[in-house]
Amino acid sequence: MIRAAQADEAAQVRHVVLAAYQHYLPIIGRPPAPMLDDYAARIAAGQAWVLDDAGALAGVLVLEDGPDCFLLENIAVRPDRQRLGFGRMLLDFSEAEAARRGWSAVTLYTNALMTENIAIYARRGYVERERRTEKGFDRVYMEKRLQGASSN
Repeated sequence: MIRAAQADEAAQVRHVVLAAYQHYLPIIGRPPAPMLDDYAARIAAGQAWVLDDAGALAGVLVLEDGPDCFLLENIAVRPDRQRLGFGRMLLDFSEAEAARRGWSAVTLYTNALMTENIAIYARRGYVERERRTEKGFDRVYMEKRLQGASSN
């Protein structure tokens, strides 16, 4: 079940994210941006969602209504829950949520060194739109147009 994260779950959300991104430390040479985020603030802002698997948090989403796009800021699945379809479920949810909010596309970014993520998103219909360096990270921005959504 995917649901809004609760205030008392901030530490658990952070734990899921740290576990999911841990293997990128040697690749990037420093903690990826999601490892540095303030999840209590994200939860308070209504931007954090969790995938609850039999009472345990298996995955996390951070979704933002930006000024000009719907941003999938972060998607993370606990390593012991990966390859079970949970990432696909979270992506499906983010796309449905974007459409529900009236957006015609989902924008996301990933680190340029996370090549497997770029390939996953491309297989899901996300198209690379630009690359830029932000906050010291080389980011690849991708977008997926949603069928049947309004043109927000």
